[in-house]
Formats: sequence, structure tokens, C-alpha cells
Amino acid sequence: MSLANGRPYLAIPGPSVMPDRVLAAMHRAAPNIYEGELPDMMPALWADLKDLAGTTGSVAAYIGNGHAVWEAANANMFSRGDKALVLAVGQFGRSWAQSALQMGIEVEMIDFGKSTPVDMARVTATLRADTAGKIKAVLMTQVDTASSIRTDIAALRAAIDAAGHPALLAVDCIASLGCDEYRMDAWGVDVTVAASQKGLMTPPGMGFVWFSDKARAATKTSDLRTPYWNWTPRADAAEFWQLWGGTGPTHHLFGLREALTMIKQEGLENVWARHDCLARAVWAAFDAWSAGNPEIGLNVANPADRARAVTAARFGAPHATRLREWCEHKAGVTLGIGLGMAEASDPAYHGFLRVAHMGHVNAHMTLGALAVMEAAMIALDIPHGSGGLAAAATVVAKGA
Repeated sequence: MSLANGRPYLAIPGPSVMPDRVLAAMHRAAPNIYEGELPDMMPALWADLKDLAGTTGSVAAYIGNGHAVWEAANANMFSRGDKALVLAVGQFGRSWAQSALQMGIEVEMIDFGKSTPVDMARVTATLRADTAGKIKAVLMTQVDTASSIRTDIAALRAAIDAAGHPALLAVDCIASLGCDEYRMDAWGVDVTVAASQKGLMTPPGMGFVWFSDKARAATKTSDLRTPYWNWTPRADAAEFWQLWGGTGPTHHLFGLREALTMIKQEGLENVWARHDCLARAVWAAFDAWSAGNPEIGLNVANPADRARAVTAARFGAPHATRLREWCEHKAGVTLGIGLGMAEASDPAYHGFLRVAHMGHVNAHMTLGALAVMEAAMIALDIPHGSGGLAAAATVVAKGA
């Protein structure tokens, strides 16, 4: 007998839960791509994308996932032999570095590990040491989806400025846009990349690159740009097909239009506040559970350094895997694997998991996921402290 027969809840950090409104908007016949509703809605949709990122700059769109927009950003920012400074705080910083390396870009990476934030003084020192100005851009994830470390982007911009270095600042917001506070122009970001399947609440398949006038000017001479990846004709498109370099992802766009409308109706700052409250509820539950078992704990010690979109945690091997399997098969809640915390062949891999609270998620979804996790711990005899659900409920009560 299983209690999973009902509507399942996907609490993994992307693809996130698809709202019924988004799914309904996509459930339609193929549209005319040359005139009418679809082309007509694009100017307002593009304006809303810029508002979401907090920029008056340009935006280019691609059919692809987050890895695709890494490549798009790399192709426009660099020429072969140019140098990137990559700041890694988990799996996805290292992956962006690998993407750049494979394109012929020289990479200097500062790896801060899997549970500690960026040391801004070290960034400043590294850039000051680059007296020849070889570093063309600094690449950083605002939220590393694997470690759930959140980087203070405004502080990073200040660290670059303190070095007096002209490098562009490029930020991966794939896991954070529409979840964590982000202000591209106010924080001095030159290039932002994101994708559709997380805070934008739309199926995977669309990626976006926002770029400043400084980035536009600095990248005109890149020899890595090909006709497809070149962001200029997409950002300056006069016709619908030019936005995509060909046929656009028609039904994804209807879904995205509805998702952005939902964000506007709620208010972006309210969206940020909702994610903050739900994240703190998850943290409160883990704090209570860890009181009865030191193997249980959050991956990131300082709340200021934690993502509001996803929480990485440890349970001790093999309990995380056992707990995930019980939650999915017995109760219909799917939690994220401990990506990047250990190799799948390492027994330690089974000691980590992730709880997503991104996009279309509310109090009963998060509290329900936590209740199922506690039920799993009881069923599997995993030692844990008491009061986790009460602590989470108190955060929600105060936040509401």
C-alpha cells in the first residue's frame, strides 16, 4: 500500500512545479508565427523579462537550457585565448568553467569549496594581480543549485571595483531569478543568464541572456560568435523569427507569458518575500531535527549565504537516499539528489539531498513536504530532534 496515489509534488530544484495557469496557456493549437497574437505579445513579454532581471539593457533569447546560455554568454564575451576568472561555490561554477575551457577560453578558477561563500578580499587581490588586464570577465553563480550557496552580487561588484579592474561581471541566475532578490543594473552586473524551468515556472527549453551597454560594446570583436549564438541580432530583432534565429518555441512562450503575468500580479518583491519565508521554514525544521542527530544539518552555515530557492542538506549516508526513496514512493514527494556533494560511486553520496522551494510553491506545499520528510524519518528509524514541524509552522505564521 502506498500513500503516494494523488497529485505528486516535485520538490527538486528544476524543473519546478508548473502552475495550472501556465499549462492551460500552453494547451492550444499551433499559432501563426508571422502575425497576430504571438508576435504582437512579444514587446510586452520582453519588457517584463527586463523588469524581472532589473535592467534597462538588452535581452537575447535561445531555444535551450542553462548550459546553452552559458555557451551563448561565453561566445559573445570572449575570443579564443581570452581569460575568464571563475568563482566556484559548488558544482555549477565548476561546470561553467568547463564550458569556457572547451570553447578555447583560458580559465583561472578560485574554488571556494562546497559549503563556504566567496571570499571577496581574495577576489580583489586576484584582480589586482592581473596587471596585464588579461581577465576579460568574472563568472559567478548567484545561487549554485548543488550547494545552495547564495553569493552577494553587490559585494562582488564592489570587490571588482576595489581592484580597479575593467572585467565584465557575468552572473548565472538560472536557479535564482524570480526566487532570490536580484537587481542587475543596481548591482552593476554586465551579463545575466537564466532559463525557463525554475523561478520562471515554465517547462525547460528557453534560455535568456541579458547584457548591458558596456557588455554589448566590449564583445563586438569576439571571434567565438557564430550566427546562431550572436546575441546582437536577437536583441535587436525587428521580426519574431529574428528573436530566435528561426522558428521560436511557440507554446513555451504562451506559458512564459502567463508565468510573468502571475509574477506581476503578485509583485516581484512579494515573490522574493514568499521565497524567503518558505526557505526559513525549511531551515527551522532542519535546525530542530539536527538537535537530535548531528549528522542532520544544512550545507551552508550562515543564513545570509543560503539560497531562497533551494536548500542543500546532509542526513548521513545512507539515510538521505533512503529518505528520498520513501518520500517519493510512499508519499508522493520527490526531493532532489545531493548533486555535486560526492560522486555517485562514493558511499557519501547517499548522505545528501536537496529540498527545493522555488517558483510556484506556497505554505502548504512546503509544510507538507517537511511533514512527509518527518514521517519518513519515523518510518525509517532515522534519529532526529523533535519540533521540526512546529518550528517551520511558526516561521510561516509570522511570515504570513
